[in-house]
Amino acid sequence: MDGVSLSPAVTRMLGTAAARVSFAEGSALLGALAGLPVNAKQVERTAEALGREIAADEQQQVVPAEEAESAPPLYLGMDGTGVPMRKEEVEGRPGTQADGSAKTREVKRCTVWSAEGRDKDGVPVRDEGSVSYSAAIESAAMRDTDATCSAFARRVEREARRRGVDRANRRAVLGDGAPWIWNIAGEYFPAAIQIVDRFHAKAHLSGVAKVIYGATSDLGAAWAKARHDELDAGQLHKIVAALATHSRSCPDASKRDEIRKCIGYVWGNRRRMRYPAFRAQGLCTSTAVVEAGCKVAIGTRLKRAGMHWTVRGANAIIALRCSKLSGRFEDFWERRAQSRVAS
Repeated sequence: MDGVSLSPAVTRMLGTAAARVSFAEGSALLGALAGLPVNAKQVERTAEALGREIAADEQQQVVPAEEAESAPPLYLGMDGTGVPMRKEEVEGRPGTQADGSAKTREVKRCTVWSAEGRDKDGVPVRDEGSVSYSAAIESAAMRDTDATCSAFARRVEREARRRGVDRANRRAVLGDGAPWIWNIAGEYFPAAIQIVDRFHAKAHLSGVAKVIYGATSDLGAAWAKARHDELDAGQLHKIVAALATHSRSCPDASKRDEIRKCIGYVWGNRRRMRYPAFRAQGLCTSTAVVEAGCKVAIGTRLKRAGMHWTVRGANAIIALRCSKLSGRFEDFWERRAQSRVAS
């Protein structure tokens, strides 16, 4: 069925398959489960076209959540992850390869969820069915002189409006400490509590422990554990003091730079690392939902071995996948069917 017009029912099945598995696997599933001989290329073309429809629909359909749905505290997480690209999509772009080139483009993603439940230790737990995603390869850069905000900032604002973040009784923005996250948070959610993800902060400290002591040092592991405990206890001054001691005594200039960067990271984000106070307020201090979503929404579909994307193709499949994972695909399909009947 190459080049043949597909019925809405087949297109819907194809979109569901392509949102979850590769185009080749989607082709195989359609053949095995529905007896439909749709080849992988047809799956790719149809899924990407459907994804572009969904991406356009996402920008137009911003219906705020019902009042009752926006009562719980809501969390908004932002992060980014690299997706492997075709050579022409990264040509001339700086990257982390040995020669300074890039192999990936960054997908920026926002996630909204609630966490009213608690585990046995009283730690907030994500409410089942509360997570929604919106993502794309697009810029988050903003300058004071720009007439309009960045494409990703507009995406975040749309998702927040859809979920009723502005009407939540409490709201928090979580991130890994990247400046662009706090720029968007400060601009669009000035009343929200800003929290650096606690596990990211610990990862920074573990990373600098390896710089100081070496990657496999037991002493480095013990040093990192001590810093982690201080972080949990809100004793940031002790962390900075320990880092400063090594900065003064380290003879290696590149290692000193890494240690000083970590000092700047901790002290610059100190108001976002008040973990004992956040815990006392019953707030999440980890973006585990965001991290899991990074794998679920992006990694398991777009970062498989041998995959290389165009920006256009990646954004289409990302839109399709986020629509499915956020429980919005049925609403989109209903609008699509109605618009086609009307025309």
